[in-house]
Amino acid sequence: MDARVAIGQGQEDYSAFRVFSRNEWAALRADTPLTLTVDDLMRIQSLNDPISLEEVVAIYLPLSRLLSLYVAATQGLFKATQRFLMAEDGKVPYVIGIAGSVSAGKSTTARVLRALLSRWPNTPKVELVTTDGFLHPNAVLSREGIMEKKGFPESYDGSALIRFLSEVKAGRAHVEAPVYSHLVYDVVPGETVSVDRPDILIVEGLNVLLPSRMGKDGKAVPFVSDFFDFSVYLDADEDLLEKWYVQRFMRLRETAFRDPRSYFKKYADLTDAEAEATARGIWHRTNLPNLRDNVLPTRPRADLVLTKGASHRIEQVALRKL
Repeated sequence: MDARVAIGQGQEDYSAFRVFSRNEWAALRADTPLTLTVDDLMRIQSLNDPISLEEVVAIYLPLSRLLSLYVAATQGLFKATQRFLMAEDGKVPYVIGIAGSVSAGKSTTARVLRALLSRWPNTPKVELVTTDGFLHPNAVLSREGIMEKKGFPESYDGSALIRFLSEVKAGRAHVEAPVYSHLVYDVVPGETVSVDRPDILIVEGLNVLLPSRMGKDGKAVPFVSDFFDFSVYLDADEDLLEKWYVQRFMRLRETAFRDPRSYFKKYADLTDAEAEATARGIWHRTNLPNLRDNVLPTRPRADLVLTKGASHRIEQVALRKL
């Protein structure tokens, strides 16, 4: 199903959203300055996810302006609560979640936002964490027989992710998050990244908007999204997502897969036809079922839906009404 039809039409089903064309959204930039250069974008963009300065101007500068208003309002509310409680000054990060399918461009969006937000006039401290680090190690996935379901909700250590977000949101200093290596396709033992009381934290991952399952004791389990102040869903048609995934796989076959340390080195010497068939097989066995069953159903939970067209350009923006 085309995501643009689902959001843009049948408005009675998505009445919580106000839908903008690309040009309508771009007009909301107002006087927000462009603080990124072409060189910045070259460093930021992910493999096979092209982005231009024009895209930053049309889509991400209006979003940066919107977030600056939201962050200021949230900070004002927090200070009002502190005054009411006669509490000591504290610092609670504004948390932004970014969700969407494999190959939708979540990583590039997260890095562009981080770069723009950190360049606001008050130079806030902005940090970025991906949920890949909270995947169970490959040894655990293999033991549980779910190695081919990597990226599905059950492949994550949900308790560790909730604990991490709870501590960050509570304003604790130096909260550690595990690190994932895409080269070895596994969590790196003993390696962590420290999140130290940022002004803004961006959390990027496939299933970050998915509701939690009921606990075995019948008690409600917190959602990851319970800790978000704002959330973004990167959307595109299934056929485009598959096409982009295959293109990325083919490019990696000529680059990262050739590294002797790569988990995917076994694919480096495949013929073009064999490599494409392998990529499509992985997509249809793992990524597409995960998209349909777990990722796509969370789209209506987002505050903002960015829908991409065939050229990776965002063609439509849907903003949740407050």
